[in-house]
Amino acid sequence: MSSSPSPSSSSRWTSCLILLQVLNLAIAATQSADHVTEDHRYWLDLGREDILRALSEQRNTGIAKNVILFVGDGMGLSTVTAARIYGKTERGRLAFENFPNIGTLKTYSADKIVPDSCSTATALFSGIKANQKTSGVDYRVVVDDCEASLKPENTIDSMFVWAKEAGKSTGFVTTTRVTHATPSALYAHTSNRNWECEDKIPKNAAACKDIARQLVEDLPGRDINVIMGGGRQNLQSNVVGSDADPIDPWSCYSKDGRDLIADWTADKNVRNFKHRVVQNNEELAGVDHSEEFLLGVFANGHLKMEHERDQGPKGMPSLRNMTEAAIKNLMKNPDGFLLMVEGGLIDFAHHRGHAKQALSETMAFNDAIERALELTKAKASETLIIVTSDHSHPLVISGYADRSVPITGIAQNSKFDGVPYTTLLYGTGGPDNYKFFVNQSSVARENPALVNTDDINYAQQAAILTDEVAHEGSDVLVYATGPMAHLFHSVHEQTYVAHVISYASGIGPQSGRNDGHRSSISHHVIAAVLLIPLWSLTG
Repeated sequence: MSSSPSPSSSSRWTSCLILLQVLNLAIAATQSADHVTEDHRYWLDLGREDILRALSEQRNTGIAKNVILFVGDGMGLSTVTAARIYGKTERGRLAFENFPNIGTLKTYSADKIVPDSCSTATALFSGIKANQKTSGVDYRVVVDDCEASLKPENTIDSMFVWAKEAGKSTGFVTTTRVTHATPSALYAHTSNRNWECEDKIPKNAAACKDIARQLVEDLPGRDINVIMGGGRQNLQSNVVGSDADPIDPWSCYSKDGRDLIADWTADKNVRNFKHRVVQNNEELAGVDHSEEFLLGVFANGHLKMEHERDQGPKGMPSLRNMTEAAIKNLMKNPDGFLLMVEGGLIDFAHHRGHAKQALSETMAFNDAIERALELTKAKASETLIIVTSDHSHPLVISGYADRSVPITGIAQNSKFDGVPYTTLLYGTGGPDNYKFFVNQSSVARENPALVNTDDINYAQQAAILTDEVAHEGSDVLVYATGPMAHLFHSVHEQTYVAHVISYASGIGPQSGRNDGHRSSISHHVIAAVLLIPLWSLTG
């Protein structure tokens, strides 16, 4: 429930809305759909429109019954900017760029300036920073330290544990393997993100359970209501690949005889829960959302990228499809739900240095957000939606290209050697991105104007050659709308996201505000109490 404005503030708010509507009509009347004259009137009207929109915003201080956290893996600010230009125009906005609240997140991990995805996911989902390559454990667990990860005092509860304790439904959907780095932090405790199945666990770490088994056998994994993504080769042994669904050579490949999908089904039968397993578009479309548990495993490894996805009955679903199914399934819980949606292939495309693929995946991610907004519109006042990234990538937008030039096109000629370069470049890259060669005893750079830089498989040039495009360590943005979204307002630690979710929804470590109704105690008093140093309470 939102706080009630005073009569005077309500009047100002109504006036702002009326002025905003009039101004929008005036702007629309002076510009065609295909062309906008960016004269002084255009910019003055646009500035006035933004001010009126800001003045019309009201804070929603109610309880977030539902929370949806969207994570664009590797979706740094340059990726968002380039995707906006690619999918809209430089004047356009992605769905989440219309959210009224925004902040920045510091992404460093417990031990690295530039983080990986499981350490950042642990920060986002639990509110505690972890070391590189570890998931669901604190700084005392370093990579490969199986023994330390088994100590209860070193493990961390995620927001899924908090939600279940409050009676909420939980779910996650991803375009990666369901055992991959980001989703693993929701349910697993591991000292190595690569231990997705038994195949990658060394003999000296045999006491540690792999990530796939933790998902199906342990809490909170086996109580997650909706699970959708790829990763069949980690859940079932000796699966056979095909051209349409190849084996993922980057991941585990189980050989121990397991069938964790059958085990998941057996567990739900024993506990008398209505459930369903789906493995393609046709089966997902047949879900009636009466199930208490839904497991979708659509690929041996990661799902196909949007541009190459088979949309037929036996093909793989889009992130939008999976997000819609998850929300429809979870919304039936009267106590609310907590859903995590990962656009994981943005990162996959960046790692391989294919910028246009990353932009395409960002637009697919945006499509999922648009659908979530549509489905939760009737419950917008009680649904907190957060969009952020776990880390950035070294995608550079450089040169001085005209606005009429595609974002994937040529920026200008180098003033050093006269060779053209593209607007989009990478700081680091793999062999496909290294475009230098020796020409008459000197180093020269390939001319991108001689190839189609708009091709979906074009690999942008990179400055430094390594095995692949490495992550980048700059801050990422966080966008929010709904109850307590205004808490995102400044530069924050990445861990802050989990704490806002906890406070806004009345679950977990910051849940003191929720006593069944909005507390009568002033939020300012609560804030003051939270800021009292611990040493002052312990003498």
